[in-house]
Amino acid sequence: MATQPIAEPLISVEEYLRTVYESDCEYNEGVVEERNLGEFEHSLLQGMLVTIFMNQISQWGVFALPEQRVQLRPRRFIVPDVAVLRMGLPRERILTRPPLIAIEIMSPEDRMKKVTAQSLEYRAFGVEHIWVIDPQKRVAYRWAESGLELEASGELTVPGTAILVRVDELFARLDQF
Repeated sequence: MATQPIAEPLISVEEYLRTVYESDCEYNEGVVEERNLGEFEHSLLQGMLVTIFMNQISQWGVFALPEQRVQLRPRRFIVPDVAVLRMGLPRERILTRPPLIAIEIMSPEDRMKKVTAQSLEYRAFGVEHIWVIDPQKRVAYRWAESGLELEASGELTVPGTAILVRVDELFARLDQF
């Protein structure tokens, strides 16, 4: 993942928000950070997850947005692969309220250390559920009090809702392409 060279001046939030990036970048205290994405399995999983949530809007009471900017702090913007929001919330151009679920799909270049740090930021912001899907290892993780934990049941759920994503079905579908 590339970041802005150290010798370059920091950019303002306003400049970040008005600049069009080839693929959306994140912003951290004046530094623009590129995201790892764009590979086949990453893109396909992202599309499949958005489709699953959009097909269940009436049953689950939520909807999904791919690559939606989220403002965690005044000078920190992050772009989850999929943000899942409850129906009925006020619409925002850039999210300033925590989504119900933040989903990250790991790329081959991603490391657990980075994904864990990002998950800590989501939790500090108030995101209730964080799911991390690793298409290379064919596993999923969810945030627990002790950090990211392997989802051994193979089911990603949200307690108190009907939300259910079966990880093995995701990967089986992925393998059809």
